[in-house]
Amino acid sequence: MLGLHVARTPGRVAFRGPGVSGLVRPRLILTWLVLSAAAFAVFCVTVATGTGDFSVPLADVVPALWGSGDPATLFAVRELRLPRATVALLSGLAFGAAGAVFQSVTRNPLASPDMLGITQGASAVVATGLAYGIGSSLGTQTLGLIGGLTAGLLIYVLAWNRGTTGYRIVLVGIGVSWMCTSVTFYMISRTEIYQAQKILGWLVGNLNDRGWPQAQPLALALLAVLPVVLLLTRLQRTLLLGDEVAGGLGTPVQRTRLTLLLCGSALAAFATAAAGPILFVALAAPQIAQRLARTPAPPVTAAALTGAAVVLLSDLISQRLLSDMVLPVGVVTGVLGAPFLLWQLARANRAGSGG
Repeated sequence: MLGLHVARTPGRVAFRGPGVSGLVRPRLILTWLVLSAAAFAVFCVTVATGTGDFSVPLADVVPALWGSGDPATLFAVRELRLPRATVALLSGLAFGAAGAVFQSVTRNPLASPDMLGITQGASAVVATGLAYGIGSSLGTQTLGLIGGLTAGLLIYVLAWNRGTTGYRIVLVGIGVSWMCTSVTFYMISRTEIYQAQKILGWLVGNLNDRGWPQAQPLALALLAVLPVVLLLTRLQRTLLLGDEVAGGLGTPVQRTRLTLLLCGSALAAFATAAAGPILFVALAAPQIAQRLARTPAPPVTAAALTGAAVVLLSDLISQRLLSDMVLPVGVVTGVLGAPFLLWQLARANRAGSGG
């Protein structure tokens, strides 16, 4: 194209022309394609071989999603398994994106909604609602959103000292996490056995009996919040340079940090309300995506796709691992995520940032 100048550097392609300029990372695009294909493949396998004894041939899954097939296949795919798989897909997208936001805002690879109290805030309010019998009237989605956003605002306010820093957000978030956990366990201790079992079943992260009532609000939340996060991507990158440098480049540091914190809190809260607090996904997905894409910070879209693939794969394992029962998906992510957390801590210590 006339007037278009292209400059190639390792891992990046920059272009500039009349009225247009940009930066392309080929490896990031390849990562998107690979993760999208992996998530779609696991999604199809989950729908084909999910809960139940009726197995659908993998080649029949995609036609059945579009309404083509015999009645038994359509019922198994669209009525029994598609709603659960959709909740797993959407919650994974939300957790992965939320983790990328928090790790970028705090500049800490160990920061995630389930480490900083956002997930616990949503859990505490949902547990309170279930304990007092108001969960059916307001719905766990509304309660989770209230709890997650309240926890996010509380963290920001308590971390404020003529501004906020990622270090203070992490420390305050850990305190808020334990405070909300205490509220949750108090609610469990004062309820009847049936209610306590219901709360505990939800707290472990569970996709059993999840369907379109949980998927639809979560899909709307993703459509509303993710574009805001993506629009703030450039400002988010400047925060990685430090507050003084970001401010010197014209970034409204505190306003950007608060907006991103609320967006990440909303994503985590809606995902927690839909599927329960599925642990370690928001922690691991951004780091996996960052290493695959080789970017300076966790890429939000790649982290979201990684989260979706992780939750879908964990849900598939939870359904097929034992023949006589279906495990909560949070059990599988906990088993897979705990070693990852230990590895991250060891890596931080070797780098001299582990405390």
